[in-house]
Amino acid sequence: MSVTHGKMGLSLTQEILSHLGLANKTAAWGTLGTLRTFLSFSADKDVQRLLKAIAGQGVDRIAILDVLTNRSREQRQLISRAFHERTQQDLLKSLQAALSGNLERIVVALLQPAAHLDARELRTALKGSGSAEDVALEILATRTPPQLQECLAVYKHNFQVDAAEDIKSETRGILRDLLLALAKGGREAYTGIIDYNLAAQDIQALKQAEGPSTERTWVLVFTQRNPEHLVRVLNQYQWYTGHELEKTVRARFHGAACVALLNLASVIRNTPLYFADKLHQALQETEPNYQALMRILISRSETDLLSIRAEFRKKFGKSLYSSLQDAVKGDCRSALLALCRAEDL
Repeated sequence: MSVTHGKMGLSLTQEILSHLGLANKTAAWGTLGTLRTFLSFSADKDVQRLLKAIAGQGVDRIAILDVLTNRSREQRQLISRAFHERTQQDLLKSLQAALSGNLERIVVALLQPAAHLDARELRTALKGSGSAEDVALEILATRTPPQLQECLAVYKHNFQVDAAEDIKSETRGILRDLLLALAKGGREAYTGIIDYNLAAQDIQALKQAEGPSTERTWVLVFTQRNPEHLVRVLNQYQWYTGHELEKTVRARFHGAACVALLNLASVIRNTPLYFADKLHQALQETEPNYQALMRILISRSETDLLSIRAEFRKKFGKSLYSSLQDAVKGDCRSALLALCRAEDL
């Protein structure tokens, strides 16, 4: 590994110093979920409780949510299988018949395997909601390679078409190229070796990629380089130019392409903060975006929701839990609060 002198040498010193405070960076901890494996788990007991909750004259929503929001996704799948073995009925369909509205939607999302939920959300983003630069990019850019491969396999099985084909037909320009590149899953793995020369080359390439027909450079750097390398590029770009890369993106791109690149830069810089911003936006709408709240809280509940909560509290001066309490109404409120888990003082 070679280290150039001058500016790049100084950036090495800055990088070493920046890592000394690693323990204070919530983004450094990637497995801080709010939902853990339930230690006293018994699928048979949970099935019995769910049957009792839906068998009476009134549906016991509290009991249903207490079971589903206190079990890991793997445990919820075991409950579904045990329910079918005992009753010869599908748990998901039984609960759908007993519930309605947003509560039904969140229960469906909780019981679906992660790849099935992601595939459904990706399909909706590409075909129906016009949110490819938002939801589709979220899924393609924040899932691990195995998660993404499983999602795309389920997508093809459930909808009889490759996600790439839907991306080609429903998007265009650099947005299409970004999504296709992310869907290929070709991002380089981090080897532990810092390539300062490549970082300098990428910075120079992005500085020069401001004219027409230079979109390929942005797609290549943003979708192929490993996240650790890209964080270095983003930080050093600002040091070289005096402004953040996002300022260049806003000046160079417009519309969905601009939104997609800004979202991707946010994911790269700090994934928990990216999700905190999305949750805040979902809560600020006149009617909360329940679909976004459900998708994010469920998908991150076993990975980094504690980190997301910390970033939310730090940026907005109010806890995610309190924000949900104030904005969310109806039956699904208790479910979302249960996934969030607790107040951050």
